[in-house]
Amino acid sequence: MGNKVSSVTEKFRFGRRTFLAGASLVAATAAMGVPRAKGQEALLTVGRGMADMTGEPLGAGMNGYAVMKQSTTGIRFRQFARAFIFEDNEGVSSVFVIAEMGLMFQSIQLEVLRRLRENFGGKYNESNVFIAATHTHVGPGGTSGHLMVDLTTLGFRPVTFEATVEGIVEAVERAHTDKQPSNLRLVRGEVKDAGANRSFEAFKRNPAEEIREFPNGVNPESLTLFISRGGQDVGLINWYGLHATSFGHEHTLIDGDHKGWSSWRMEKERGVVHRDVENPPFVAAFAAAPQGDITPNAGLEPKTGPGYEDEAKSAQILGDRQIDATEGELVDISGTSVRNRHQWVDMREVEIRGEFTPDGTKQRTGPAILGAAFAASSQEDGGGLEVPIFNEGERGGTPWVKELNNVTVPDEWNEIHGAKEMLLPLGYVDGMIQQVLLFSITQIAGLTIITNSMEPTSMAGYRMRKHVADILDVPLETVVCQGYTSGYAHYVTTPEEYDNQDYEGGATIFGRHELCAMVQVYDKLARSLKEGSQIDSGGPAGDLTGWIPKSLSGLPGIDRPAWGKEFGDVITSTEKVKAGDTASVTFSFANPNSDLRRGVGYHTITNAAGEIVADDFHSSTIIEFVKNSDVVNARISWDTDAFDPGTYTVKVEGVSRAIGGSLTPFTGSTEVTVV
Repeated sequence: MGNKVSSVTEKFRFGRRTFLAGASLVAATAAMGVPRAKGQEALLTVGRGMADMTGEPLGAGMNGYAVMKQSTTGIRFRQFARAFIFEDNEGVSSVFVIAEMGLMFQSIQLEVLRRLRENFGGKYNESNVFIAATHTHVGPGGTSGHLMVDLTTLGFRPVTFEATVEGIVEAVERAHTDKQPSNLRLVRGEVKDAGANRSFEAFKRNPAEEIREFPNGVNPESLTLFISRGGQDVGLINWYGLHATSFGHEHTLIDGDHKGWSSWRMEKERGVVHRDVENPPFVAAFAAAPQGDITPNAGLEPKTGPGYEDEAKSAQILGDRQIDATEGELVDISGTSVRNRHQWVDMREVEIRGEFTPDGTKQRTGPAILGAAFAASSQEDGGGLEVPIFNEGERGGTPWVKELNNVTVPDEWNEIHGAKEMLLPLGYVDGMIQQVLLFSITQIAGLTIITNSMEPTSMAGYRMRKHVADILDVPLETVVCQGYTSGYAHYVTTPEEYDNQDYEGGATIFGRHELCAMVQVYDKLARSLKEGSQIDSGGPAGDLTGWIPKSLSGLPGIDRPAWGKEFGDVITSTEKVKAGDTASVTFSFANPNSDLRRGVGYHTITNAAGEIVADDFHSSTIIEFVKNSDVVNARISWDTDAFDPGTYTVKVEGVSRAIGGSLTPFTGSTEVTVV
């Protein structure tokens, strides 16, 4: 695979971070080694919560790469939702949920809001609840209420949908219970050697004065909002832009990629037991800042992260570097109020004023059209349609599609979509793709968070942040842009980047001036906040939740144990293993999708004292489900590095499904000796 022309180089470094908190601001200053100025922190009521939201670990198509044969076969790390509620003295709240999943959909958002309404009345609603995906490309999908995305996962997966919604709602409920006075501080750091611009030629089309902000095409800025109580840090939300594509489209084990590793490691080091997170001592969410054109594959080919062929190692190294960047300079966010503005916008028909376009002319958006460059996928990360007839702009594009456009495409489409080689006019078919989208601006004391449902490129995100900062007259470093929130509508580039028609431009679905339309929306929301005025928030359009055909591979079957075995019996086992090597045990199992075992997992490893030392939630184990017709075996791999010599018990738990659909629990166990 050929590389794109790029001046970006990567130097790989290992990093490890620890931080200390004191019992007061002065003590915390000494512990952090950072001078503190009076008034830099904010005091609000804050709640934190987290919950397991792992979907189907067997046979569910994964979101992200749009490769139909990529479906789940097991679990490396379970998926979590992490929720934070911020509330001021007047009772105004804002809820941010960071969910370890590929994409966020309107179907999930609306169902979560419905259930929160049942539990809390109108307290938490579309105006103040914002659910974002971390964009891992190795999580189960099939949960969109729009057909385009569910086509790539071969249908709707109601079991995974339910697990996702339940986990998010449970995280919010726990955050609500956890609410208490807390201090907030914002830290600005820089992530070192984590990401390369995968569309650098497109990036270089932007104006020179903008390119100077991050000349190698990667915005290194990391913003971390710390939450502390009594001088002790109890949680954080971090924003940094890096695509979660450390694992390629051949990987089929559920994993949170580098952001999932960052969260898990920080929490683990601070005493969190992930199988018991009802009252966690620390909640760490690593969210996505604008990262549409930023790849973890520094060599601009799949499997060229810092761990090279070892994708898990790449994810860990990049996660560690994001943890390192949570140290840095303090930014003043003093304040005591929470304010929200939101609006549903029909992106098919936005009339854009000249003040928001590069050349000052009036422009407009149109119904969604995906280009040939979208079908080619981002060739640095892999995936996409397995048809070698489409190309990104930097590799010559797809001239035959352009020629076809010249004959078949109406002039109006050409005017709106410009250089795009138009391939899939999905916006002209109801229910195929989301086109009415939620935009929001939230101010939490001195921090401003703008959300949208797109994947912004680095420069697109910069322009949105800068415009909002200018209107609100606040420092740029106090404004966060968060995509993948409350829905999904593919990419947004700058108009200049769009003209290059790389993958990101081909997936900017509403036309060349989509970003200009979004900046105009944020302008309205920001002015409403500044003036204290209200706006018509509009409402969502319908989706096809409940109407999209269910995936045939997701239909429950009848379980049968391996030949000559009962459910839970051991088939093969490593009885003795040298410390540091990997032990493997295979059990006769059943289809794990009949019981996802949220919060408890499928397996445990206990020491001689009966203490659980590893499980589904731990980095040392992997559980794989090997299916042959109606027989499913479970293979557990355990990396014994850092475990003491001794005898350990490996145990599995599951349920089997009979002809009438009844479920019968079973267990199995065996011993492994580490020497």
